[in-house]
Amino acid sequence: MRNKIIPYNPKLKEYARYLRNNSTLAEVLLWQNIKQNAYDFQFHRQVPMLDYIVDFYCHELMLVIEIDGNSHEFKYEYDAKRQGRLEKYGLKFIRFTDAQIKNEMFSVLLMLNQTIEILKKDI
Repeated sequence: MRNKIIPYNPKLKEYARYLRNNSTLAEVLLWQNIKQNAYDFQFHRQVPMLDYIVDFYCHELMLVIEIDGNSHEFKYEYDAKRQGRLEKYGLKFIRFTDAQIKNEMFSVLLMLNQTIEILKKDI
């Protein structure tokens, strides 16, 4: 089973802890559905990677889950660059909007499950 550790800036460790303790509502709602090996894989919250912090990460699947709130509407280029740098390490991304998490959880979990099923075939 893969378990690739992505290098990270150690200065982000404390900020990642802060973000875990001050999660958005969407992050809390999704976390309630994916924690404790809910999909037979362990996810971690607010994980430092390179010079960034990703919302959720599964080491075995090398899957990043990002929740894009309103602030991301104006950060498309930054998000694309960030995602591109991380994808060079073999990571796969799935993105949801804050509104999707809050209003369409069933669809979000269905899409996440489908993604996990596809990625399971590669391990």
